[in-house]
Amino acid sequence: MSATLQEEIEGLQRDIAQYLSIALSCLNFELSQQGEKHILRLITTNPRHQQSFLYHTVEGFGELDTMHKMLAYVKAKRPEKSTYTIQWSLREEKELHTSYFRGKDLYEVLDKFYYGKDINATIIFSVSLNPIA
Repeated sequence: MSATLQEEIEGLQRDIAQYLSIALSCLNFELSQQGEKHILRLITTNPRHQQSFLYHTVEGFGELDTMHKMLAYVKAKRPEKSTYTIQWSLREEKELHTSYFRGKDLYEVLDKFYYGKDINATIIFSVSLNPIA
């Protein structure tokens, strides 16, 4: 990868972090490839409890294309997606955590919550659809 391309990708990552108001160190850009198609998953890590969650997934043709699509998603208003609140704890801990997700339905939200996790490692106490603001 050329230095110029790498600099552009890093600039897009900084822009995404800025739009989300999340430190770049709390974001993980996970790129994979299936044939000609590239898949970019944006993973956020909460600095308080160190748990990571899937924020969004985009598909494109190359890292730069997927990064531009992720930035466009982050910038766009998403009225078609509902917001949910999940109250949960790690199975071995007693502390209750509250996390917020945006998704088209409950299944998408739970997929984001459990992405990359052992389903038995957490206990979900409640999931609620937030009122439209």
